[in-house]
Amino acid sequence: MLPSMYSAVSGLKVNQRKLDVVGNNIANSSTTAFKSQRVNYEDVMSQTIAGGSAANGTAGGVNEQQVGLGVQIGGIDTDISRGDLQPTNNPLDCAIGGKGYFVVGSGVLPEESGSTDSGTIEQPDEAAHLMDPNKVDVSYTRDGSFGLDSQGNLRTASGLRIYGYPNDNAKITYSKDPKVQHTVAVENGGTANMKGEALVPMVIPNSLSIDDQPYPVTQISIETNGFITATCSKGTVVLGQLAEVSFSNEQGLNKLGNNTYSTSPNSGDAVLRNREGAEEADVNSSLYGNILSNKLEASNVDLASEFTDMIIASRSFEANGKIITTDDSILETLVNLKR
Repeated sequence: MLPSMYSAVSGLKVNQRKLDVVGNNIANSSTTAFKSQRVNYEDVMSQTIAGGSAANGTAGGVNEQQVGLGVQIGGIDTDISRGDLQPTNNPLDCAIGGKGYFVVGSGVLPEESGSTDSGTIEQPDEAAHLMDPNKVDVSYTRDGSFGLDSQGNLRTASGLRIYGYPNDNAKITYSKDPKVQHTVAVENGGTANMKGEALVPMVIPNSLSIDDQPYPVTQISIETNGFITATCSKGTVVLGQLAEVSFSNEQGLNKLGNNTYSTSPNSGDAVLRNREGAEEADVNSSLYGNILSNKLEASNVDLASEFTDMIIASRSFEANGKIITTDDSILETLVNLKR
């Protein structure tokens, strides 16, 4: 068989895969915080027809004669550059202004904030900052289009709970009854005191319990450091602080769907941003982007580049198909020589 036919077949395969990637990028051009991908090609090993030789006193050197055996996919990379920020009118919408991911997950709700049962995520040693999930299905996202459910859980569009540092002066009491709202008991005026040993699901209640009296929440805001604050007639209370994580190799994250990611052997462990008030919190926090409320991160897909790549891949696919057609004609001629 003609080697060029096998090379052309490999060209068909890789260009079809590139069209798959381009098609997915275009389909997600309006997906919040979507990160586009690109395909990198590599040549397959070459066949040496004749060896080379070095120059000597009587003749010059001769190069090796090699014929390539096709193409293969060297890798599919993710473009981790930040998309444009789009303003919204929802105070729960958040975008990360730099490096970082929100922590989301699903699992049994804890009895109360600060506990270490299956509804919490243990915080790492502050010296290492490495996340250690504890019986919770944890994933990570940059999609900050958050909302609330009937219990006041802060959640993603697909229902995953948003995790953060609890405020010991505004303790969350989680209800196991889906028809009953979670409550927040306020102590010491609700000032920030992030001393809990676990990350917990963030909650925004309808009212705050102050001195055993409920006060309706009139306004919610999220600050640049991730503080979630609730305003009632008694003043402003810090409910908790949104958690952020980073990775040594973001391109190595696994895409899970629903705008979420998980770690992989090549992504590195999730490195947690220190809670406000922790030792060396400022040093650690400087590595993360500010949380910007009333904004969402747009997809970073460049449609002009995607359409260009689509045309190139399509024409390359056609050209490789033409090589197969030509090889078929040559084989037919060879077969007819016997007649």
